[in-house]
Amino acid sequence: MQNTHLTLEEIAQLCGGQMPLPVQDSQGAVFSEPWQAHAFAMTLQLHEKGLFTWPEWAAALTQEIRNAQVAGDADTGATYYTHWLNALEAMVLTKQLGTAEQIHDLEHAWEDAAARTPHGQPIVLDVQGSGVSVSN
Repeated sequence: MQNTHLTLEEIAQLCGGQMPLPVQDSQGAVFSEPWQAHAFAMTLQLHEKGLFTWPEWAAALTQEIRNAQVAGDADTGATYYTHWLNALEAMVLTKQLGTAEQIHDLEHAWEDAAARTPHGQPIVLDVQGSGVSVSN
């Protein structure tokens, strides 16, 4: 089964209702910035590859949100996808799918690629020319 068209609500149901959902804006938009949709899509892809279950994801996201609340996050929903991305990074590390150094290198490679890209053009990441070490 391909999960490429799942909504957050459907994923939450697959998580047994345990996954916290973001606050939507007045038009019902879930993503306010492209990187949020990318983080969501990466999570779907990793799940589709069988690298974690939805209940594992719900636990990781819930833990990340709890950690942020303890650290003083106002929990307005504005930082939901920051927590999502942090949970995704934690899952990658926990499942040994990558290292903290690889994540750090990729983050900087994306920042560099974005800085080189004219406004309105798609950002293209050249991993080979970036110095990022990625193993398959």
